[in-house]
Amino acid sequence: MNKAVVIVAGGKGTRMGSPISKQYLPIGGKPILMHTLSIFHEVDPSMKLILVIPESDFKYWKELCTQFKFKIPHDLVPGGNSRFQSVRNGLNTINWEEGLVAIHDGVRPFVSREVILNSFSEAEKSGSAIAVVALKDSIRKLSDDGNSRYEERQYFRLVQTPQTFQLARIRKAFQVTELQQFTDDATVYEHQGWQVSLIAGNPENIKITTPEDMDYGEFLLSKKKKN
Repeated sequence: MNKAVVIVAGGKGTRMGSPISKQYLPIGGKPILMHTLSIFHEVDPSMKLILVIPESDFKYWKELCTQFKFKIPHDLVPGGNSRFQSVRNGLNTINWEEGLVAIHDGVRPFVSREVILNSFSEAEKSGSAIAVVALKDSIRKLSDDGNSRYEERQYFRLVQTPQTFQLARIRKAFQVTELQQFTDDATVYEHQGWQVSLIAGNPENIKITTPEDMDYGEFLLSKKKKN
């Protein structure tokens, strides 16, 4: 079956406090995005890789690829004004009708092989596969009056990517007008009235957003090298 991954990296990374967008910052000696593209390529070298970044960054990205001798084949697609629009742009470049497509945050370079494989397997069976992890901390729900109440954490999950779908379904889902409630691809899919299927994510699969995340990323890479 045809497989693709749309890797979305349109953020400016203001919380990082760096003049360079976070997806281009180096960990373990190369830019974050290159780690992310590499893991999907390693899982299945025949998978179509689609990288969605701001069109104004194309020249810079190509220079980085030359500098780091990065030769994994991938298509560059211009991002939109929102994540929804960027994902839709990526989906629209896939030139086959049937197959599976994963949608993944470019700044999640530590997704495991097992999660990627499981996501495609589950999506093939049920139509979708959303990677999630259980909460470790207690949680409280805030109300508009400033009060809060305890919630059972066992009924909640933290949502990660990849979020993987049957191509025809997710394409149809993204044909609608963008709504504020679309916080990720699963919510776009659910808007069609379809139930999403959850799979276990991996705890290391963090979204790199802050300098502390960069430090943790370096630790994960050093740990990986030792193993």
